[in-house]
Amino acid sequence: MKQQGVHPEDAEGTSDAASRPHGQDSPDSRGEAPDEACEEVHVDEVEGDEPLLPARVHRPSDLMRLLVGVLAVIVLLGIAAFAHGTTSGLEQDINKGTGQAPDLLIKIAGLASSIAILLVPVAFAIERLIKRDGLRIADGVLAAVLAHGVTLATDLWVAKAAPDSIQEALTQPSPGDIHALTDPVHGYLAPVIAYMTAVGMSRRPRWRAVLWIVLLLDAFSMLVTGYTTPFSIILTVLIGWTVAYGTLYAVGSPNVRPTGRTLMAGLRHVGFHPVSAAREEAPDTSETGDRGRRYFVTLEDGPPLDVTVVDREQQAQGFFYRAWRNLTLRGFATRSSLQSLRQALEQEALLAYAAIAAGANAPKLIATSELGPDAVMLVYEHTGGRTLDSLADEEITDELLRDTWHQVRALQSRRIAHRRLVGDAILVDRSGTVILTDLRVGEIAAGDLLLRMDISQLLVTLGLRVGAERAVASAVSVLGPDAVADCLPMLQPIALSRSTRATLRRLARERAQREREAVLEASRLAKQARLEAGHEAEPVSEKAEKKAVRAQARAEKRAIDEALEGAREEDLLTQIRHEVLRIRPQAPVEPARLERVRPRTLISFIAGAIGAYFLLTQLTHIEFGPLIANAEWGWVAAAVVFSALSYVAAAMSLLGFVPERVPFLRTIAAQVAGSFVKIVAPAAVGGVALNTRFLQRSGVRPGLAVASVGASQLFGLGCHILMLLSFGYLTGTEKTPSLSPSRTVIAGLLTVAVLVLVVTSVPFLRKFVVTRVRSLFAGVVPRMLDVLQRPQKLVTGIGGMLLLTFCFVMCLDASIRAFGTESTSISIASVAVVFLAGNALGSAAPTPGGVGAVEATLTVGLIAVGLPKEVAAPAVLLFRLLTLWIPVLPGWLAFNHLTRKGAL
Repeated sequence: MKQQGVHPEDAEGTSDAASRPHGQDSPDSRGEAPDEACEEVHVDEVEGDEPLLPARVHRPSDLMRLLVGVLAVIVLLGIAAFAHGTTSGLEQDINKGTGQAPDLLIKIAGLASSIAILLVPVAFAIERLIKRDGLRIADGVLAAVLAHGVTLATDLWVAKAAPDSIQEALTQPSPGDIHALTDPVHGYLAPVIAYMTAVGMSRRPRWRAVLWIVLLLDAFSMLVTGYTTPFSIILTVLIGWTVAYGTLYAVGSPNVRPTGRTLMAGLRHVGFHPVSAAREEAPDTSETGDRGRRYFVTLEDGPPLDVTVVDREQQAQGFFYRAWRNLTLRGFATRSSLQSLRQALEQEALLAYAAIAAGANAPKLIATSELGPDAVMLVYEHTGGRTLDSLADEEITDELLRDTWHQVRALQSRRIAHRRLVGDAILVDRSGTVILTDLRVGEIAAGDLLLRMDISQLLVTLGLRVGAERAVASAVSVLGPDAVADCLPMLQPIALSRSTRATLRRLARERAQREREAVLEASRLAKQARLEAGHEAEPVSEKAEKKAVRAQARAEKRAIDEALEGAREEDLLTQIRHEVLRIRPQAPVEPARLERVRPRTLISFIAGAIGAYFLLTQLTHIEFGPLIANAEWGWVAAAVVFSALSYVAAAMSLLGFVPERVPFLRTIAAQVAGSFVKIVAPAAVGGVALNTRFLQRSGVRPGLAVASVGASQLFGLGCHILMLLSFGYLTGTEKTPSLSPSRTVIAGLLTVAVLVLVVTSVPFLRKFVVTRVRSLFAGVVPRMLDVLQRPQKLVTGIGGMLLLTFCFVMCLDASIRAFGTESTSISIASVAVVFLAGNALGSAAPTPGGVGAVEATLTVGLIAVGLPKEVAAPAVLLFRLLTLWIPVLPGWLAFNHLTRKGAL
């Protein structure tokens, strides 16, 4: 057996046995060994390779404390900035109270705290080094260095850039020099706090008491002598605490997972006499990370045992998933995200006893114990047998299904919810008896919602193995039709376990692949039949030939639709609903609202916040008074009209490449919704995703929808390049009588050529561009052949693209004329070049809607072609308001309307 080492985390009162070489472990490396264990010599035999453990692990609890600390610092600074009266009153009250303290007491407290603040960390470091825990001291030193850097940066910010209210809350005139201010953050105290927190002093009672005494003495002496403020002390503590946990999460904490030999010593500690232990292989699923490691233990006398070991690292697995479920789902989602080991031990023990008392077959818990401060073990009587997932299909009989439902009914009779009725939690012993395991995530005194979720979960679990019909029939025979019918509102993916949802998604992909293969086969056969018919047909007139071609195309489409209809399969959830409705037609089928916050709603909220932020940052430095006073409102109205007309043109440019029938007005609404989407994503990416989704919801098959949008993008790119070259050439010849292009155009072309050469010569960039282009334009050529059969569609698409560019150019030109006189106006060709260049840069910029890049490009471009700066800046602002910012609200309304209608 290979026994891998870990870096143990010593607790108060523990021995240093955990740091001994492998093979020399004490009976209990986490605590004092019992006398009888010390008197005997045991040979620990652990079968099966222990996994190679990382020396350090990143604990979610450290990340949560880091986030809480950052939030507390922000709240403190907010109070200091906006509650000036409160901070001043608090300081006056504290100064008044501390001013009555005796001078002797103040001097003694100051001297004691000054000495202790240096001696306590050194003493703890010596204690840790004696116990061979130097890595922990290194973590503390690193945290102290980082905390000192943060304090210096904070002091500099408060002195140079912070608002006056924050400066007054964190500083006051120094007693030694009235012209100087005290430090906003104590440069020596924050590193000490970070060091003490990182090395784990707060987790040891004696050291924790000393730590608090030192901190209180230091704060008292500093406040009384006038060298600090209450807010400064609180900020210092928060910075030290936050930096410490940030350091621990970044570098990781020592891995304290107990080994198999520690388990053997722990079993002796609770009175067993183990001979050997064999590690059981855990099933490879996404939900078994926090279930603990399982061992099969043989004893010197008595039957074998099943032992589960749970440590902090395993318990942390899946933390963020559980936190997300608890946030987005209503109060039944998962267990507490930050559950302690003691709570986990008590919950599993309580569920084990409650299940047996309810009459259900469950593993019998006979002992529990802690394996030090960072692990626990639960000892069960050995059950044996195989899980439902490991049984062959022919072994899953109707009797076994009914026995499984009997066990669930026994739990539900006492209001016990299992919460994880998946295949590996259902054990079948040698006699065929069903045993329910993994009760750790269950719940007692459960509500009706959780009990119905258990039924729906087990229906899907059994349906995946034996089909919907047998699963429903076995449930009805035990629970009755009414109980099964009541679970239909819970029969939705979000109410199922994580592994079950993954299985359903995999089956959905397989069904989609079979449908695609059926469509391709039908298309191949139709084309083959058309070729054979073409070889055998006699020459006919051109009109008759076109008619025959259209008839063959209709026949091919009909064959594809028939093949798709024949290959279409119902998913398992739909099959279960149909089986239940066949028994209880009046059963409720409307899914229950289980989500507290839907991901789409959360994304919309974040998108709106981002949009508002960018809008405010753009408008804060603009003086609107002179702009409004000098604007010519007739041209402003013209710019509004051209901006509104651009959405009609965008709808035309999309529908021109979609042979299927799609409502025109709804397409316009989708383009308006795109003005909201592009605020949170680069323009090209957001537009492609929204239009593809819209076409799919409008009845266009996914592959064809992607191809249509790709064809539109491809033609749009070609038109954009041609118009940029054409207008650039015209702009270059405006001031030059010859037909030679301007130097600007030549420089632009050379720049583009150099970029193309760089991209094609670097393998990484070449692969990146080829992959993106191939995925975007996959299937474009066959789609274009469909469009070419309808010339009016192609004219609509290309005309829409030209009209779209015309609308934007005229909107920018009208914005210029709204703030400039006839003498400052420039030609339409120059405006078009500036717009096309700015739009291209906006599509490439990573900022939402090209914010910043487009404004800078348009302003610089207009100035370069001869427009005064005092006209170019407000003109660009008006243009961006009309084409980007003002449409955000209508876009948000259109986005939500189309979402409710199922069009997005």
